[in-house]
Amino acid sequence: MSLARPIFVALDIDDTDRAVELAGQLSGLVGFKLGPRLLIRQGQDLVQSIARYGPVFVDNKYFDIPNTMESAVRATFEAGASFCTVHAQSGSEALQRMAGLEKHLNQLRPFKILSVTILTSFSKQTLPSVLRDLSIQDQVKELAQLTFASGLTGLVCSPFEVETIKGLFPHGYFVTPGVRPEGLVAGDDQKRVMTPEQALKKGASALVIGRPIVEAENPLAATKEILKRIKLETSHVTPTSK
Repeated sequence: MSLARPIFVALDIDDTDRAVELAGQLSGLVGFKLGPRLLIRQGQDLVQSIARYGPVFVDNKYFDIPNTMESAVRATFEAGASFCTVHAQSGSEALQRMAGLEKHLNQLRPFKILSVTILTSFSKQTLPSVLRDLSIQDQVKELAQLTFASGLTGLVCSPFEVETIKGLFPHGYFVTPGVRPEGLVAGDDQKRVMTPEQALKKGASALVIGRPIVEAENPLAATKEILKRIKLETSHVTPTSK
């Protein structure tokens, strides 16, 4: 995905027709994130429909035995996605398999596997008890090190961890959810959030933004306003290789 279009719009809605309509309105400006909420209803056909308007990021967060994860990622690629997510906690064997698969698929067309660290809906208090021995920052750091050691270079983390991880792995590709424009930084299930400008200054490569665009009275105008605000920040970001 070009850093000239550093936003994935999260199409977390129930109406597939509305999702395609939104993608058409925002064509050429952004990429689009699809998750189980829509994909269970429509599947591969929806990925192909949305991919006509921009890069598709399938966010199913695969976390299973390596063979099953590999099959799921292949199916995602074949559906037309340009990005997909797997959980870093799936471990080194699975992540190494993902890295090998990513290298193979990139011989066919650009495709990036993003390793998910700690979900932005978690705070220290709401983490599962087995994960509370370390701070979120330290857990994300360890999972990032595992990811890069396995051969993957794409990561999903909150804006609060991206600066540290960018410092460790300057050539990585970092996608940050938990991003809200000024005045819309709270009010949903995201806990660790920043504005788009702040996240990019911290080192994000691309941002996931949902409700501030999808629920806007004029999604196109909202998108253009956000892109206008972050244009200066993106001009200072060095593109990373796939």
